[in-house]
Amino acid sequence: MNIHEYQAKELLAKYGIGIPAGYPALTVEEAVEGAKKLPGPLYVVKAQIHAGGRGKGKFKELGADAKGGVRLAKSLDDVKADATEMLGNTLVTVQTGDAGKQVNRLYVTDGVDIAKEYYLSLLVDRASGRVAMVVSTEGGMDIEAVAHDTPEKITTITIDPAQGFMPHHGRAVAFALKLSGDLNKQAQKLAKQLYTAFMELDCAMLEINPLVETEDGNLLVLDTKMSFDSNALYRHKDVEAMRDETEEDPSEVEASEYDLAYIKLDGNIGCMVNGAGLAMATMDIIKLNGAFPANFLDVGGGATTEKVTAAFKIILKDPAVEGILVNIFGGIMKCDVIANGIVQAAKDVNLSVPLVVRLEGTNVEQGKDILNNSGLPIVSADDLGDAAKKIVAEVKKAA
Repeated sequence: MNIHEYQAKELLAKYGIGIPAGYPALTVEEAVEGAKKLPGPLYVVKAQIHAGGRGKGKFKELGADAKGGVRLAKSLDDVKADATEMLGNTLVTVQTGDAGKQVNRLYVTDGVDIAKEYYLSLLVDRASGRVAMVVSTEGGMDIEAVAHDTPEKITTITIDPAQGFMPHHGRAVAFALKLSGDLNKQAQKLAKQLYTAFMELDCAMLEINPLVETEDGNLLVLDTKMSFDSNALYRHKDVEAMRDETEEDPSEVEASEYDLAYIKLDGNIGCMVNGAGLAMATMDIIKLNGAFPANFLDVGGGATTEKVTAAFKIILKDPAVEGILVNIFGGIMKCDVIANGIVQAAKDVNLSVPLVVRLEGTNVEQGKDILNNSGLPIVSADDLGDAAKKIVAEVKKAA
């Protein structure tokens, strides 16, 4: 789960981490009132969407010369004008794709005199089973570009969760940022605070870009993104309450209500699979056969007929879907349960696209009998390779 910048900063402030003063706003009036509470005379008006690259983004409804989603305002009138332009319009960035995201919230913050910008992030390094702290002196830039062009300017420090954050980790961060004196001490303290927040909040990613050194010698978090392990949200009701469903794909929101792992993609073959690894393999083999998956959908190991029916309906709501491949290996998940769900969903939505089903495992014969006796035009497959070839062929035939 992702949250907005202003929400992430509220959480970080609870750990004693320095952030510029700021106020969220849903209306132009709230943006102006928020600015009035700040010392000024320089303000920053930021669009709040779940995507990076806001400053370089462009609004669809405004001209090519219009400013992006992060703007400097030198007066309350400027704050009002910027808020008026941004709210309700669609911001397109490198991370939103061409569709962009509508700006429904703003964040008005105090201006900061910046001496230097840095980059610092924490994420789970699955290869080592540790927390990786990624640090660079090249803050304010796309870290992907830095990694590609000047990889020597990125330092990765891994921390064993069993051992926890140690003083030498903090020193390594300060050294990588080339800080000395009081700034060195601030960086060590900040690194520990961020690690504590990352672990206690069950974060999946915590990115600060930029972390800034101010003209008066302080380190401040100027911009931040946080995402969380959705499986751990039951431990953090306060974080879960920060979820903004308007920033999410409606189908993904609906899927989460049924505890389905669903991610919309850009292809035309809908997929329903049990198990994340099998789902990834299914998407790969679809591409191998010349088509593209329309989604990732893992129904899990303990799905009911109702859950499978819901999954099927969610796939079919995508107008880009021209065919569906169901690939189930029944262990805990029984093939007859899947079959009943498929039949029920196909009848409920009046199935009009080709459907190929590959079942294997527990109660597979019962499942196949249910499908064969359903009266529906369902194509059976013997294995995954056969299933991928058949769904691609069926879609081409129907085109």
